Formats: sequence, structure tokens, C-alpha cells
Amino acid sequence: MVFIQHAACCTALGDAHESAESLRAGRVALQLSDVPDLENEEPLPLAYLSGEASGDRPKWMPHLQQLAEALPDAPWGTARFPIYLTSSNYGIDQLYVFSKTRDPEQLEWATPHAVTAQLRAAFGWGPQITVLSHACVTGQLGLILAERAILEGQAEAALVFSFDFLSPFVIGGFNALKILNGQMPAPYRDGEVGAIGLGEGAGAIVLSASPTEFKIKKQALFNEMFHFTSNAPDGSGFDRVLEACLPAGERPKLWVKGHGTGTLEAGALEARAIEARLKDAPLVSWKGSIGHTLGSCAVVELAIAVESLKSGTAPGNVGSTGPYFTESIQPDAFSLAPYDGALLLSNAFGGAHAAMWISYE
Repeated sequence: MVFIQHAACCTALGDAHESAESLRAGRVALQLSDVPDLENEEPLPLAYLSGEASGDRPKWMPHLQQLAEALPDAPWGTARFPIYLTSSNYGIDQLYVFSKTRDPEQLEWATPHAVTAQLRAAFGWGPQITVLSHACVTGQLGLILAERAILEGQAEAALVFSFDFLSPFVIGGFNALKILNGQMPAPYRDGEVGAIGLGEGAGAIVLSASPTEFKIKKQALFNEMFHFTSNAPDGSGFDRVLEACLPAGERPKLWVKGHGTGTLEAGALEARAIEARLKDAPLVSWKGSIGHTLGSCAVVELAIAVESLKSGTAPGNVGSTGPYFTESIQPDAFSLAPYDGALLLSNAFGGAHAAMWISYE
């Protein structure tokens, strides 16, 4: 078996502990904000981490430094302690700055390869680093590969290190798709118009075979290959990943941290698939507060879920009110005493789905 040894993150609400506490209190970090260089008629819902670029370092580097300094002591980046680096955007903000200024120093942070080299130099990591980017399931892909390396005896422990920060380029892309607009996101709300919010976030998860109270029971992936930006309308992709993660005949007592961005079609399909397979499981999303942290969402939200498990209380479906797509949506914080596990979901453009089932004692 594989266990979660370490789980940390930072969001616009603070570290994992602060984020979990704020979410339980119903605090919303997203704010309607104007975006420089973006021709838009209305402010957009965004959740920024504090900090500014300083010298030759991007603004997000101090946040990653803090996460790296808190890691368990190990020769990270060596053969037995591999790193899985996950992000949607890596240095796209520096590449954007370069496109505006033609400052060659920006190129030192402007690609996944360049960012990896900078992190290795800053944190003393070895070269055993796998770089991943696959939209919103990126973090979960890193967790799956990390688990596989341990199960196959290739690694003693594995680090999944993830980060996503916002730039006008990233914000403009979502705005062009018309799913980021002047409305605040309301995950799983059955309304007329859907919307998402974007948030900055970073996280670090360490997996190993050494037992802890948090055990990974199962992880699963399924890709519909239906359309570049939408899901199969029958919801089959959501059901298939649940089927792969929860074997037939098992009826664990689970609560569900869904993907729940605030879009209408995907939100309805996800909620209905979960209710059909796990009828009594409460379903929540936290993206109505911290925003969608893009490819890092699985890592960031896993760290918050672990903090919730430690406290015995999970945040509810923050930033959203009914009517909801299903009765399983849990609007308020709730006790975890009746449950012995959690199901954590990520979904992405093109119908990519990922799920993680963790148990705890």
C-alpha cells in the first residue's frame, strides 16, 4: 500500500491549515478584479496569492521556497526519491512578459525545462524529475505516477510538487472560452449561466510505503476523447472513472470532494454521476472560494482535504447556494465522523477524468 506522508499547499486563503479553516467558515477568496492588458468590459473572479516579482525571481518563487523548506528530509530528485513536477503553465507568465518587453532574462524562467533547472538550483534537487502538464488532471497524474513508482519498488518515497499562477495570458485564454466572466462561480448550482473563477495555488505531496493514517486505496484515470473542450453529453466519462476507482460491490462510507468548477454541463454530469453511484455521499467543491487552481488543483485540494481529515470537519460547498443539481450537495461544513474515506475528483478539457480514494483512521 501507499500512504500520504506529507501534504502542504498555499492558496489565496493561506497554507493548508489556514485554507481549510477559512473554507469551513465559508470565506470566499475570489474577488472581482480588473486584468491589465486584457480588453474586457467587466472585472473577473480571481484569487491571487500575495507577493510581487523581485529582482530576477518571479513572484511565485517565495511560495515554492516555503513549500520546499517544509519537505521531509530526503535526497529529492535522486533515483529512489523521484519528483513529479506538475503545472498547467510553468513559466508562461514570464514568457508573456518576454513577449511584451523582449527582456532576455525572462527566458530563464519561461519554459518547463527552464523552470525545472531553476528549481533544481534553488532547492538542491537531483535530476530525477518528471515534468507533466495535462490540463486540470495534471496534479492527479503526478500522484498516480508517484504511487506506481512506489508500488513497483522503484522508489522509497516520491514527491509531487505543483504550482499554477495567473497571468493576463492565462486569464485571457479562459475569458476567450466564455466560461470566465463577470459572475462569481457557483459550483453545482442549477442556474441559467455558469462561470468559473481562477485561483493561484501551489502544493507538495509526499507518498511512501511507510504507514500513516492516510492510505491511498485506489486511483483511476479515464479519458473520453470526445471533444477538445467538452464532455460526452451522456456523462459516461464521469461514471467510468468512478467505476474504475470504486470496484463493483464495495459500498464504502465516503464523502466526495468534487471538481466543481461552476460550469453548468460538467457540474450537472459530475453531480448526477456521483449521486447515482454514491447516493448517500455528501458532495462539495471549494473552487467557489479559492478558484480553479488549474493543473495544480488535485494537489492543492488534497492537502486541504488532509487538513480537514485531521480536524474531523470538512468544508461545505463554499461560495454557492441552491437550487443544486442533486440533493447530495452539502452546502455547509460537516462532521467526518460517519465516513471512513474520501473520494477526490479532477476533470479536464477533452473529457479527461481522474479520481483518488483515500481511507483514514
